[in-house]
Amino acid sequence: MEAVKNPFTPGAGTPPPELAGRKDLLEKVLLGIERVRRGVPERSSMLIGLRGVGKTVLLEVIRLKAEDAGCRTLMIEAPEEKSLPALLAPRLRTMLLQLSRVKQAKDLAQTALKSLAGFAKALKVKYHDIEIGWDAEPEPGLADSGDLHLDLQSLMVAVGEAAKAADSAAVFLIDELQYVKRRELEALIMALHHIVQRRLPVTLVGAGLPQLRGNLGDAKSYAERLFLFTTVSALSREATYDAVRKPIESQGETIAEEALDEIFKQTQGYPYFIQEWGNHVWWTAQKSPITRDDVVVASHTAQAALDESFFGVRFDRLTPSEKIYLRAMAELQVEVCRSGDVAALLGKKVQALSPTRSRLIDKGMVWSPEHGDTAFTVPLFGEFMRRIMPSSEWRS
Repeated sequence: MEAVKNPFTPGAGTPPPELAGRKDLLEKVLLGIERVRRGVPERSSMLIGLRGVGKTVLLEVIRLKAEDAGCRTLMIEAPEEKSLPALLAPRLRTMLLQLSRVKQAKDLAQTALKSLAGFAKALKVKYHDIEIGWDAEPEPGLADSGDLHLDLQSLMVAVGEAAKAADSAAVFLIDELQYVKRRELEALIMALHHIVQRRLPVTLVGAGLPQLRGNLGDAKSYAERLFLFTTVSALSREATYDAVRKPIESQGETIAEEALDEIFKQTQGYPYFIQEWGNHVWWTAQKSPITRDDVVVASHTAQAALDESFFGVRFDRLTPSEKIYLRAMAELQVEVCRSGDVAALLGKKVQALSPTRSRLIDKGMVWSPEHGDTAFTVPLFGEFMRRIMPSSEWRS
């Protein structure tokens, strides 16, 4: 097997060689964007799923296809430490400069740039991380009250009017949306609600961990009616086979059905793991067709690579008490753990462990499907915890 022809690309947000099993999802989101571009009120989209299911890849595909359809896009990732205004301002500037080059939208885009300047100037006092160069002087009364809720609404309206004049749509794509602080999330929801009421061509495609749905509902009760939630889950057996077989065959090689069975068993259909296994299987196999034995051998190096990167990076961010909590969850070997069962295993009261559990939720390591329940946000992380902390010493 020629190393240079290896088609698999494990990496954070790296597009796979075959985007299998996501056709219906993409069509649904892109249909909503096109309806918005045509002036039809439509709900914004939220992609909800665990780590490694390909949400970031989907956002990038949606961005490219939306641009091909004549939309203007803005894509950001919401880190834990930066404010939403600081993330939006410089990208909005770029979007508005693009719109200002469209003859029929030039004046409205210039007005929006003045709104953006007022927005940034007024809020810089509260959000010290805002950094933006102004292409127009702020105009008094345009998004400059210093109230994020009011100013973001005014700014989004100005953007929407410019996009409408350009016969386009402004598409905001925000990854890791669960990290946006509640007050900022509330302001974003209110602004989108205002936009829908005015039938302006602005929409949001957000992506985040399962707790995002609850975060949105907590921020605004009507959020459930404002967004179209789509669960991004592991691939089916058939889609997993396509994700592996088609890239291999594109390079003139083949893989046995039993080998595909073993890859599906090892990866459980999670897209990131599929890329990792495909990559290591390619390095391992000496010739075509790739066999089940090749997959079994490659599984050792694939798992080691995941332990060092995908799992290990997250493990290294944890405090000792957080590691112990996750190890107790792993010991229970259930998909969803009761907080009481974790506490009993550790010989502590639920209340004593609540701060640790809350920190793990904030870090995006776990989420709560129901009150008192806890589940991993990282697929197969329980198995990793049992490997990395194998002895019983963690109990003490």
